[in-house]
Amino acid sequence: MGQRYMIQDIFNAYNLQVTWIITVTASVLLLRFLTNQLHKWFVKKEYQRFPEDKPTSINLVKRVLNALWVVLGIICLSSLFVERDQDPLIIDNFKLVFYLGMVAVSTIVTAASVNMWFKQSVKRKILNQEDPTSYKFLRYVSIFAIYFMGTLFGLLIFPSLRGVAQTALGGAGIIAIVAGIASQEALSNIIGGLFIITFKPFKTGDIIRLSDGMVGIVADITLRHTVIRNFENKMIVIPNSIMNKEKLINFDLGDRKCCEHIEMGISYDSNVKQAKQIMQEVCENHPLIIDDRSEIELKDGLPMVKTALTKINDSTLTIRAWAWSKDFLDSFQLRLDVNESIKERFDAAGIVLAYPTRTVYIKKEESHMTAFEKAEQQPKKVTIESLGLF
Repeated sequence: MGQRYMIQDIFNAYNLQVTWIITVTASVLLLRFLTNQLHKWFVKKEYQRFPEDKPTSINLVKRVLNALWVVLGIICLSSLFVERDQDPLIIDNFKLVFYLGMVAVSTIVTAASVNMWFKQSVKRKILNQEDPTSYKFLRYVSIFAIYFMGTLFGLLIFPSLRGVAQTALGGAGIIAIVAGIASQEALSNIIGGLFIITFKPFKTGDIIRLSDGMVGIVADITLRHTVIRNFENKMIVIPNSIMNKEKLINFDLGDRKCCEHIEMGISYDSNVKQAKQIMQEVCENHPLIIDDRSEIELKDGLPMVKTALTKINDSTLTIRAWAWSKDFLDSFQLRLDVNESIKERFDAAGIVLAYPTRTVYIKKEESHMTAFEKAEQQPKKVTIESLGLF
């Protein structure tokens, strides 16, 4: 009986503290429960609109809010263990954390909404067969600007950093920031990206060939770099400052028709006219070939595929055929196909694809030679293969 009265006395003595603990704990649990329920609802709604995307921003907002409720609850509970003259400090800390949490959530939500709008705009552009490159680039610019502004607004709450944030938010501050970045490579990449978007030497989806011979499809253009997917499905990331100076070939800029040079090196003993005829026939019979002759050329009866002897080399005669196709991909496939077909036709016609040869003369003084050696001294034609060089 005495123990029960003791517990009751303790409860009566700390009634306010116990009530405060229960209230704060219940409030935190309720807020976390509501946050999780809202998260499930938003995820379901987001999945219905964009089933292919992961709800990354929504998950991030959920984690921030759940962490915010716990931290605010701990701050509220800490008031039980400090003197009453410290209550203003507890309130200031509560306001500080709540402000930072709301700024973070607002920034994430705003950036996610802008990103969603740009995604929808890009999809509409693609459906309407329009160029979405500008929208893709502006999406990165807008999201960067939103997070930058959110960071500055977060700094406003700190007295020691308030002056920096206010200066940065002003026009002079922005100019100072740009001047500070100007000495760094980051600004050159951003300016390079703006030039690419403005003057459009290439856009997303274009097939380009760089000066080092690499060929690929432009997958994305960001604030810092350009992403190229090559035909091995590898992503090549190149800074915009380099791409802006790069000498490249854009196979999709303007007229997409592509002329493929089909070249074969035949031996001196082979029939040049027959080789030209075979290459012309094989190219003209390929399904990917297109007729690029002008009206005058058609009237004059010129062939669809032009062939010519272009080079007389040390060991070979180079025959070239000019084969036109509708785009780079078709021309690439055409070259692969006709190379094999031409080789088969050459073998059947007795036309030899030449390889390098050398004539070697071995001379020895006759006084030291036998009759057999004198007979063997006659000039001999020796191929590189017989010398074991290849």
